[in-house]
Parts: sequence; structure tokens; C-alpha cells
Amino acid sequence: MTDYLDTPEARRIAYNFTPGTGPGLVFLGGFKSDMEGTKALALEAWARAQGRAFLRFDYSGHGVSGGAFDEGAIGDWYEDARDAILALTEGPQVLVGSSMGGWISLLMAREHPEKVAGLVTIAAAPDFTEDGYWASFDKETRHKLESEGSVEVPSEYGDPYVITRRLINEGRTRLVLRSPLALPFPTRFLQGTADTSVTSETALRLLDHAQGEDMRLTLLKGADHRFSTPECLGLIEAALTEVLGALQ
Repeated sequence: MTDYLDTPEARRIAYNFTPGTGPGLVFLGGFKSDMEGTKALALEAWARAQGRAFLRFDYSGHGVSGGAFDEGAIGDWYEDARDAILALTEGPQVLVGSSMGGWISLLMAREHPEKVAGLVTIAAAPDFTEDGYWASFDKETRHKLESEGSVEVPSEYGDPYVITRRLINEGRTRLVLRSPLALPFPTRFLQGTADTSVTSETALRLLDHAQGEDMRLTLLKGADHRFSTPECLGLIEAALTEVLGALQ
């Protein structure tokens, strides 16, 4: 059953919470994705089978939450995640961040380390507004973005994405690969080698940049950005089992 959280920023966030033992799991989805995706539902079923608490939610402008996607930015979606985790979970959580959710989980680890017991990322996309979109735009596209406020970029998932000037500019205030990033808890990064949205180079850069005593990167040959085949889901569950085992 979907419930709603009204946040301090006056945004209405849809969520599903499964009660259970802790540390609980929190799934943080990707850019323009929602909490009804394959990975979110598979992990919810896995958590339920173990009697473990599980939270999934839609950022503002995503899924059935309030707000318009085109008006949002990384900071807004980080605030949504932070507000949901602080209001709806008890104690430190194991965060599972997919794509943009990987970036947001890293922000959560930096700003609220007391709420993070462990971390699993799936094709994490830290700083993608700057190192992905802005870096790939030519001079003409950058000028159009600055002068008109938005540009459209092709998406392999359907309609083009609208990339706004605010998304780029606000994202610059949330970068995590330009300053020290401590991850002092069990951390597993998962990445497919056939991912055309987030490259293995990004995963290796994150692994090299982050600081932690228990950190591993697993590359799965041939896996794409969705990372939702049975083999991929099995790898996510195995990573979670490792992280939870290290916390006992």
C-alpha cells in the first residue's frame, strides 16, 4: 500500500514501507525512474522473505509523488531521500542506490553518516550532471541551455530527457568526487561492462576516490544499465548478504 510523506520542504513523497528487523534496507532509484521498477520490487520481496525492514519511495516529480520532474534537481531529490529516511526508518540503514540513487546515497553518507550502516550501489552515477551531461554538451548546446533554460537529450528509455539549467547549476553544489568522501562501512559497488549510460571508468573513479576499509567493486561482463536480469538481481542480493553479514 502506498503512503505519503509531507516533507519540511512542502513536497509530497509517495512511499511503501515494509516493517521488519534492522538494519533496514532503503532503495534509492535512478533519474526519472520510480519505485515500481524491477530492482525495487525484487529487493522488497527479498527483504520481506528475511523479515527485514524495507523502504522504497518516489522522489518529487517521479512516479506518483507530487511535483514536476522538469522543476527538480539533485538537491531536491537528495532532500526527499533524506527526509524519508529520517522520518520513516529507525537506526542506521543499508542504502541501495541505483544510478542517480547511487549519487544520492553518497550524499546521504556524507551528510548523515549516522544513518548509514552499509552501502550497495548499482551503476552509481555520481556527479553525472557535470561529468555526463555538461561535459558532453558542445558550445551550441551549452549556449542554448544557458539562454533558454533547458535542452532535450535523447533517451534510450523513451521520450527525450529535458535537462534544465537549474539541474546543471544546482548539481554543481552537490558534487561528491571533488572532495574527500568517507565511506566507513561495508560498501559494494556493482557495475555492468555493457552500460552505455554509466561507464566502468566512472565506477573505477568512484572506487579510487572513496575512502573506506571494506570496499569492493564487482564488474559484470555484458550487463547493461538496467542491471535487472536474474543474474544481476542475484548479484545485488549477494552484495547485500555480504554487507549485512559484515554488520553482525
